[in-house]
Amino acid sequence: MTTTDPTLADLERRAADRREQPAYGHDALITCDRLVRIFSTDGVEVQALQGLDLLVREGELMALVGASGSGKSTLMNILAGLDEPTAGAAKVAGCDLLTMGAKERLRYRRDIVGFVWQQTTRNLLPYLTAAQNVALPMQLRGGTKRSHKSRRAVELLEMLGVGDCRDRRPQALSGGQQQRVAIAVALANEPSVLLADEPTGELDSHTGEQIFAAFRTANEELGTTIVIVTHDQTVASEVRRTVAIRDGRTSTEVLRRTEVDAATGQESLISREYAMLDRAGRLQLPADHTRALGMRDRVLLELEEDHIGVWPDDTEKG
Repeated sequence: MTTTDPTLADLERRAADRREQPAYGHDALITCDRLVRIFSTDGVEVQALQGLDLLVREGELMALVGASGSGKSTLMNILAGLDEPTAGAAKVAGCDLLTMGAKERLRYRRDIVGFVWQQTTRNLLPYLTAAQNVALPMQLRGGTKRSHKSRRAVELLEMLGVGDCRDRRPQALSGGQQQRVAIAVALANEPSVLLADEPTGELDSHTGEQIFAAFRTANEELGTTIVIVTHDQTVASEVRRTVAIRDGRTSTEVLRRTEVDAATGQESLISREYAMLDRAGRLQLPADHTRALGMRDRVLLELEEDHIGVWPDDTEKG
């Protein structure tokens, strides 16, 4: 295969094209650009996020998956305003998470993002009823009539299927009911983004399905953008987009869409897996793919007219 060196005109044209391109993530609600988070413990530095890139569009309902220690919970804490990045860029609904001061961060957590913890007892105050728990974020923000707060609290509880629990305290609710009330609490101040860290982790599979149905209802009826961290493959397979994180970077995405057979009219769900190409041109190939072909250390690349071929290292043969 022959190659031709680019001319000066080619290089100038490419540079002009790059200048005309819009900024990375300009149309996304959540933008993470080469995000880094370094922790220091007993003098040892650990890179939890190693240049992670992620875009989430407004109105998406998506899942983040990854092994323990992959960095997904660190990412969620940064997006929730509970932790600060070390380097890179992270923006949510126009808020720059690297430059916010203490007061801005407080307003951000109160108005821009809602958060649902895995531990059901962590989401609700035990001495308040379900309706009072939902009304509390609105009271802390202020500026709203009490009648509106009460009405919105009841509306959210009814939308999520726990309207009959409005006057009960958390200890009188099942785990699934507590999590649905917690989702209502997170939605109280009409956040741009709802984040959930393993929200079905303490629940059985049937109850977990009910919780996911509540997230889907919030997404469809309110248009809220929702990002869920989960180990539950049932939940992960129910969303249109699942992003896998490995070693502090986004590694693969699974995109799902429904197709209708023109002849029979039957619907089928089509899933396709994509490797993520970061801003530096790096990608992480799925581990099961590389193991199956014995790929390690380096691979052979071949540029074709419409694709790049990735092959096992042929210098190791013979």
